[in-house]
Amino acid sequence: MSTHASSLTLNNVGLTWPDGSVALSGISATFGRGRTGLVGLNGSGKSTLLRLLTGQLTPTSGTITTNGDVGYLPQTLTLDVQATVASLLGIRGTVDALRAIEAGDVSEANFEAVGDDWDIETRAGEVLRAAGFAGTTFAGDLSAEGLDRSVGELSGGEAVLVAIAGLRLRGAPITLLDEPTNNLDGDARRRLGDLVRTWTGALIVVSHDTTLLELMDDTAELRGGTLSIFGGPYSAFRAHIEQEQSAAQQAQRSAEHVVKTEKRQRIEAETKLAHRGKNARTDFENKRGSKIVMNQLKTNAQVSAGKLRADADSKVTDARSALDDAESRVRSDAQIHVDLPGLEVAATRRLAELRGTNRTVIIQGPERVALTGPNGVGKTLLLESLLPDAPSRAAQITAPAGRATAVAHTERIGYLAQRLDRLEEDASVLDNVRAAAPSVSAGDIRNRLARFLIRGDAVDRPVRSLSGGERFRVALACLLLADPPSQLLVLDEPTNNLDLQSVDQLVGALSQYRGGLLVVSHDDAFLARLGIASWLALDAAGRLEDLSPPSVEPLRH
Repeated sequence: MSTHASSLTLNNVGLTWPDGSVALSGISATFGRGRTGLVGLNGSGKSTLLRLLTGQLTPTSGTITTNGDVGYLPQTLTLDVQATVASLLGIRGTVDALRAIEAGDVSEANFEAVGDDWDIETRAGEVLRAAGFAGTTFAGDLSAEGLDRSVGELSGGEAVLVAIAGLRLRGAPITLLDEPTNNLDGDARRRLGDLVRTWTGALIVVSHDTTLLELMDDTAELRGGTLSIFGGPYSAFRAHIEQEQSAAQQAQRSAEHVVKTEKRQRIEAETKLAHRGKNARTDFENKRGSKIVMNQLKTNAQVSAGKLRADADSKVTDARSALDDAESRVRSDAQIHVDLPGLEVAATRRLAELRGTNRTVIIQGPERVALTGPNGVGKTLLLESLLPDAPSRAAQITAPAGRATAVAHTERIGYLAQRLDRLEEDASVLDNVRAAAPSVSAGDIRNRLARFLIRGDAVDRPVRSLSGGERFRVALACLLLADPPSQLLVLDEPTNNLDLQSVDQLVGALSQYRGGLLVVSHDDAFLARLGIASWLALDAAGRLEDLSPPSVEPLRH
């Protein structure tokens, strides 16, 4: 691991997309050694900022400087199912060169590729074991079989941990992690926490996982295209924001009261002036004074009325300006709003069977089932066996022996994939959703997508150009806007990539759903809010066991 001082500096950095929309503007910050949590709402530009820091994107203004290499864990890591373990570790080229030398190819290029890394396999094994892969094929014996395994053969959580182990092995002075706890089970999250606590160099972590964010030294928030950094972990940041917002809301209420008062006094001033004008006209008509005196009084009254109106208008304007300033400090964050189509599934309607090696579990009617278990035991394979294309997809992966399977008893199954890889990459957002709801007009779909915060030209963008959060919302829209609606929703880690406010909206939407629900998640707090009736655990032997509902602390947003 590098021991050099880590530094990454942004100076007035901005990014404008080709269509003219501004992604980021005026960002200046310095990240030294230590851990920084990067937070922000979905779509605020967190992944875009990381891609700028890695050099994948070029800023349209400002400069970014670093004092060394930048290691990067992308949010879309698990989409590349053909990547190998060696590729995830970042040692593919070195390993290939070592194998070529062992086979007798002593060309200079191979020796240059190996450099000083003759012990790379040993060191790779050490970091893999530290990440919790002790005893597995590619940690216990770094053979060709282990290093050549593909991402498609790993669970999402295993792929993420292997990639993080590779970053640890690389030892870059600056490391960026984009949603690293996505797909990780509880044990894997604890192991990641151990790695983070001992990380050397600058570490910037994008996450919605509050437990991980508590391990950070600083919290950076990306909001409205600009970046602000707060010294302290997420809980201290939230306490600061809540205190700030409480004061801002009080200032807003006070400013609203002043505006009402000044408007009322403005009306009262006009009423007074009207009475004065009426009395002056009566005096003039009754000729209660000389013409010169009466004209002077009229002029004086007009001057006085003008001054009174100007003073009243100025006070109203000042009060409105103060209110605008107070309102600008109050956060009003856009959130997804989901209205599910009407659906009632009879309590006796059988929807699916989960067939473990020890028992069969029936899902019927509007029953809610949670499926948990460690990474790699086959939870995703079990879910995908419910789908019409299960045989063709299963052929791409090596399934564990004696694994659990599932049988569908309805064709109306909505599936949210953990890898978000069931979208048509080159098709637009609109076309992807229309495929799930072919009888719904394009205009109606656009209106519905707006409730998922996908608006305007974004509807026509190809899926491959979307961020992880945007991709998730499109997948969620395809699932929840399907027409006819699904009788069984199958969700594989549905809170990945969602900010806390959007999780609230998802929980609210699912609470209205009247069909069956089968959810795989490592987020006990989320599951506890869904009204789960059956808690199941899947183990490596394919057994399905009943669990007691977990005890979780109330969520605090």
